[in-house]
Amino acid sequence: MIQKEDIEVIRPVFNIYEISDKERTSILYGEPLADSNVIYGALYGHFSKKNKAIALDYRLGEFVLVIADKKKDNIWINVALAIATVITTMVVGALMYGVDIFSTPWLVYKGLPFSIAIMTVLGSHELGHYFVSKKNGIDSTLPYFIPFPVPPIGTMGAIIRQKGPVPNRKALFDVGISGPLVGLAVSVIITAIGLMLPPVAPAQVAEDVMYMQLQTPIMFDLIASVVNPGAQIESIHPIAFAGWVGMLVTVLNMIPVGQLDGGHVIRAILGERSDRISKLVPLVIMSFGLYSTFVMNQQGQIWIFWGLLTALMGSGMHPKPIDDDNPIGISRTVIAVIGFVLTIMCFTPFPITV
Repeated sequence: MIQKEDIEVIRPVFNIYEISDKERTSILYGEPLADSNVIYGALYGHFSKKNKAIALDYRLGEFVLVIADKKKDNIWINVALAIATVITTMVVGALMYGVDIFSTPWLVYKGLPFSIAIMTVLGSHELGHYFVSKKNGIDSTLPYFIPFPVPPIGTMGAIIRQKGPVPNRKALFDVGISGPLVGLAVSVIITAIGLMLPPVAPAQVAEDVMYMQLQTPIMFDLIASVVNPGAQIESIHPIAFAGWVGMLVTVLNMIPVGQLDGGHVIRAILGERSDRISKLVPLVIMSFGLYSTFVMNQQGQIWIFWGLLTALMGSGMHPKPIDDDNPIGISRTVIAVIGFVLTIMCFTPFPITV
C-alpha cells in the first residue's frame, strides 16, 4: 500500500485525486505537474529503494501513476545458462588440445582451463556493468551467458539487462565504460598467464581440425614482449587465446553506436548529437568490410556483418537519461579518451583468417 511519505514525494510532480490500493499495486489517479522524464527522475530513486517500479500511463481519459512491487529475477536461469556455457566452452577448449570428444569424451575436462579463462573474461566485463549499475541505483540483472557449442569460442558472450532508467549522463558514462575497462584489465592478465604457458603446437592437434590464424593487436604484442620477450608467436596456449578474445570483445563493444558500450559513452559525452555518429559509423564499418573482402581479397566478412548489426542498433534514438542537461565533466572525458585509445590498441583489421 502507498504510504504517507510516498504521497509527499509524489505531490510535487503529480496531483493525486484518487488512490486505488491492491495487494501489491497502487494506482494513483490525477494530473501530471511535469514532463514524464521529470516525474520519473523525481520518483525513481525513492521507490527503487523500496523495491517498487513506477509507470505513468493514460487510461480511459485519465492519467494514472502505477506503483507496484518489482518482480524478483529468477537467478536459476542465469545459473543454468552459466553451467551450459561452461560445458560448451569446455568442449571447444578440449578440441584446442586435440581431444577427439567422440572417441574419448572423458578427456573433455582438458578444456576446462580455457572455459574458466573465457568465462572470466566475459563475466568480468558484464559484472563491471552490473556493479556500477547498482552503485548508480539502476536496476539490472546478473549476467546471462549465451552457450554456443561451435568453435572457436563456444559461446556468443554474455549480457545483462537494465530494467530501469539511467538517472543522468555521468551514470550513463560510468555504466558504459566500466564493462570494457574491467574486461580489458582481466583480458590483459589472462593473456599474460596464457603467454607464459607452453603453446599447443599444430603437431599436437588432429589433422582434420580447421586451423585459424590470429592477427594480434598492439596490446597483445606488448604483453608478449614483456612476459615472453623474443618469442615468435605462431601458436598460443588456449588461455592466451581467451585473452585475445577479450580484446576483440572490447573493440566490438566500444564502437560508438546505439546501445553498445561505446554508444553509451559517446551519448554521455555529446548528448543527442551522438545519434549522428551512431548512424555514420556503421556505414564506415560496412564500407571497410566490403572493400577489404572484394577489393583487397582479405577476410573482412566480420566487418560486413558487424556493420549491418550496428546499423540496426544505431537506427533509433539512444534513450535519454533522466537528467540530460549536466555534462560528465573533464575527468570522465579524459577517461573516455583513454578508453578509446586502449580500444585502438586492441584493434586488428582482420582478426581471424581461416
